[in-house]
Amino acid sequence: MLYSLTNLVLYLLTVKIKGKNMDYVDDVKKYASGVSEAAVAGVVKHCGIALKSKDASMVSCSQKSELATVRNSFLKKKLALTDSDAELDSAIDAVCEKLGTSNRNKSRVTFYYLLAEKYGKLSLFE
Repeated sequence: MLYSLTNLVLYLLTVKIKGKNMDYVDDVKKYASGVSEAAVAGVVKHCGIALKSKDASMVSCSQKSELATVRNSFLKKKLALTDSDAELDSAIDAVCEKLGTSNRNKSRVTFYYLLAEKYGKLSLFE
């Protein structure tokens, strides 16, 4: 009986995770074509616990410190980009515009996916 209960719990956790990833995939598909579900799952894994908090799961394009964190932690460290800060900031601004200036709920997963796609780095997440 314990074995069956354990399998059931694992199955339900898997379904919940896959369901949440599908929500992220659907959001990314609003802004990109040919979306890689594996890459979205990889971005979700990269974001990890930050996605548990509603505030941390979003990117605020009006907060300069937030955008600096995206540039330094994601673009420079994770994607290993060496472009100038001005060039990276320009890419971040382009994603902010693409997601819409009136859209206050910019998903961190979608934001990171679009940046990784722009720089041809989605393979890091697949």
